[in-house]
Amino acid sequence: MNLLTEKLRNWWGHITFSAPQKRSLLSISALVIALSLFLVVRGTSHEIPLAPSDLTVTEAVAQVTVDVAGAVTNPGVYTLPANSRVTDAIKAAGDKLKGADLSDINLARVIKDGEQIYIYPPSKGGNSYQISPQRVKAKNTGPFALNRASAKDLESLDGIGPVLAARIIAYRNQNGPFLTVEDLLKVSGIGAAKFAQFKEKLRV
Repeated sequence: MNLLTEKLRNWWGHITFSAPQKRSLLSISALVIALSLFLVVRGTSHEIPLAPSDLTVTEAVAQVTVDVAGAVTNPGVYTLPANSRVTDAIKAAGDKLKGADLSDINLARVIKDGEQIYIYPPSKGGNSYQISPQRVKAKNTGPFALNRASAKDLESLDGIGPVLAARIIAYRNQNGPFLTVEDLLKVSGIGAAKFAQFKEKLRV
């Protein structure tokens, strides 16, 4: 083996190259080196797989927080997955109390972050509307929160009777909280003149 290596070395030493041959050999060597570097860089440029912890972060589910109040077993603030429905929020609060009427609430509505879902207590023999409007108005000091107002609160306003109060409550339950007091103009039966009678007594 050593003899063969020595002969090859002697043979290579006696070979002479012309200038063009030397340039060709240098070009080929540079090409081989460049190709090798390209393959090495390409082999290390693949994306690094995400660790399990990274996958957990990217797959986190968006959530919304709502206040469930009124005639439910456990009133309070609850965090639910995004696109949850009103019925999901009520169930999270332990479901409605026995006798509470949900007929005017859109249970299939998608809830919004930060809203309040209020379930009115069971009616006590229909006596909740037996209070005279004069006595109710005397108790009202206003302004009160439109999105927390009960039917009796709304009836205390000038020009609002049981029918309009029920429409306001139904609109709020169907469409979510009022964003401005002026949104009351979207409720059937409330025009600009009537709205001007009580707008100063309300806030959102």
